[in-house]
Amino acid sequence: MQKTMKAAVVEKPNVMVMKEVPVPEINDDEVLIKVKFTGICGTDYSIFTGKYSSDKLPLIPGHEFSGTLVKAGKNARNLKEGDKVTADINMSCGHCFYCRRGQKLMCPEFSQLGIHINGTYAEYVKAPWGQVHRLPDSMDFMIGAFIEPTSCIIHSAKAMNLSIGSSVAILGAGLGVLHAAVAKHRGAAPVIVLARNPKKLALAKEFGADYTINVKEVKDPVAEVRKLTEGRGADYVVESVGTIATYEQAFSMVRPGGTLAAFGITAGDDVMRLKPFDVVLGERTIVGSCAGFGTDWNDAIALLQYGRIKPKPLFSLVVPLEELESALKELKTNPNLTKVFVSSEISKREVLS
Repeated sequence: MQKTMKAAVVEKPNVMVMKEVPVPEINDDEVLIKVKFTGICGTDYSIFTGKYSSDKLPLIPGHEFSGTLVKAGKNARNLKEGDKVTADINMSCGHCFYCRRGQKLMCPEFSQLGIHINGTYAEYVKAPWGQVHRLPDSMDFMIGAFIEPTSCIIHSAKAMNLSIGSSVAILGAGLGVLHAAVAKHRGAAPVIVLARNPKKLALAKEFGADYTINVKEVKDPVAEVRKLTEGRGADYVVESVGTIATYEQAFSMVRPGGTLAAFGITAGDDVMRLKPFDVVLGERTIVGSCAGFGTDWNDAIALLQYGRIKPKPLFSLVVPLEELESALKELKTNPNLTKVFVSSEISKREVLS
């Protein structure tokens, strides 16, 4: 087994260095995984620029991944070398007030692979064996690297208790496309997606949206949503952009008695305007969701395995690990890119769709 590996290390904000670093050493409760693919997430760009997790630098980011198990600690059960795997990235103490109530994301010791501890923009990564999920034999590694974002959307749908026959408006057509797919499969109708990119709006239609609204082409997106919901506003509104302007717009789209699902991540010091009057008299609900964990991962695997969600139309590129920094920047400047993957096993980029 090799002793060192190549890895992309964010040493300080806006400084990423390709380095040879030691292969992680595992303890009895961990496994070592050879990384096959890692999907680029917006969080990775925030880590690179220092907007997020700057206190954890230097850090190897990357958390949407799949790979092959190459070594298992002696306490690992039902896992063996050669298994196709991914891992739930969310780790907690397991015994505090929040963990005992199934709210591990609130744990004071909560940490995430690739966000707070070294992740998967490297040849190898280690993870607690209890967090590992084996991939179905029929699932390819690239789909396996899409389980994590799918679990996040599932967690959001559960948090807002999305019900059959309800209307849903989704702001954003990045992961908003997945929100549309999950809403459709939960029996929501109509499903409305609002965004500004025609290509991504077309993808939203493909993934289950009944209506799409190009916000650049209408005077008042809120009025457009109300037209499609008999003047009331949507039963559920998902904010999947992460700006104050879209959050304020999203709240205006929620009907009295409806629910706003807060999904898009803003800066930590951003503040939105909100009228308590509209919350109290309108009995509107606001629910937040941070990440998928636990059974959300099993559900994501099932939906992907059986084709309820077919994400490949979202896959744009796969690039070598050495091109990670340029790919992060390209995703910010090229609005037609959707999901981009990184792999240490390839030497040149490949266009996927």
